[in-house]
Amino acid sequence: MTLSPVRRRELLQSLRQGTVPEGNLDALAVGIDRFADTIDSDLDAVAAGGSMFKAVRGEYGAGKTFFARWVEQRAMRRGLAVAEVQISELETPLHKLETVYRRTIEELRTASFAKSAFRPLIDAWLYGVEEDAAAAAGVEEARAGQVEELLEQRLAAVGATTPVYPMVLRSYRAALEREDAPTADALIAWLGGQPHVGAAAKRAAGVRQDVDHFLAMGFLQGLLTVLKGARHPGLVLVIDEVETLQRMRSDSRAKALNALRQWIDELDSGRYPGLYLVITGTPAFYDGRQGVQTLPPLAQRLHTDFGTDPRFDNPRAPQIRLTGFDLERLVEVGVRVRDIYAEGSSAPDRIRELVDDRYLRDLAVAVAGELGGTVGVSPRIFLKKLVADVLDRVDQFPDFLPREHYSLTISDTERSVSPRAATADDVEL
Repeated sequence: MTLSPVRRRELLQSLRQGTVPEGNLDALAVGIDRFADTIDSDLDAVAAGGSMFKAVRGEYGAGKTFFARWVEQRAMRRGLAVAEVQISELETPLHKLETVYRRTIEELRTASFAKSAFRPLIDAWLYGVEEDAAAAAGVEEARAGQVEELLEQRLAAVGATTPVYPMVLRSYRAALEREDAPTADALIAWLGGQPHVGAAAKRAAGVRQDVDHFLAMGFLQGLLTVLKGARHPGLVLVIDEVETLQRMRSDSRAKALNALRQWIDELDSGRYPGLYLVITGTPAFYDGRQGVQTLPPLAQRLHTDFGTDPRFDNPRAPQIRLTGFDLERLVEVGVRVRDIYAEGSSAPDRIRELVDDRYLRDLAVAVAGELGGTVGVSPRIFLKKLVADVLDRVDQFPDFLPREHYSLTISDTERSVSPRAATADDVEL
């Protein structure tokens, strides 16, 4: 895969640091390309106004976060917005949907806007409403009443269930018109689910309460409407690490699982056109006594037969399983990284000669061996060692011979990456 110099540098720098790259994931998507046709079909359906749900299962280190970001990347190519929310017991409990909504807004991004893209998207949507109102009236600039009328039409479905959403949007637009920046800032924060917004700003919009569980779901509908109006036909929302629900108190866990069941049902009912909800979790979450199985209606909705050979897994099923890395896949991703590195190197022939496929296999075996033979938790360390300790040195020092001058060492910190510790940003390649 040919990358631009900037993209190549970003990818390699992420690998040096041992983190999951933000983009260009197709270059490293070993073993998950078999899901591409189904995921692309799902994304096309969402972009056309449908709604979809997918549960991803895999052990720690199987690549769940990598897979989710790979899906996000494919979504952004189609113009969809994406957001990735990490579930945590204290900060983002799943049963408190207002916190999930707030994190969604904070993490919202598109191909054009980085994280916290909510306000630029709102402004783009309002500008589009003004342009369309002017076009419909056949004038260069529409009157305020014409804009208000069109705004009401486009938010009618949201206003029917959550009337405060269009109400606050109107107040936000009015604050912009009169150049009242503090009020506009406060109202956009309130629409984004932020607590502790000043009472004066809320009074200006005619609201009193903070965004709660019930408002949050209506606001999600509003967000989808705004995205569509801003020429982003949908949203991929990734709820990562749902297995943390197993560590919650039983009452909180029951509420969270029921909230998830409710989301799935509402997606089926068409309440959220343009939403692709993806959750990731371990097999213990889906099959164990502290997870999905404690709520039979949810277990029934997510049930998928994994009794056959993984080669014959159905990617269209509610759940898909990631089988993680074996030695062959580890070597394959090493070959890809080496070739990407060589394309931007001043000594590509030397890199390919000294870091050949046989050396890559030996290095992969050595890394897995240092980690107790567990290939599944070694990709991050393997790629970090490959780029920072081997390829960088071959590229910079003409007399560096990796078989003679490099001896693999893994620090205690790296060695402490256990199957449990290998979470989202640890081992996902």
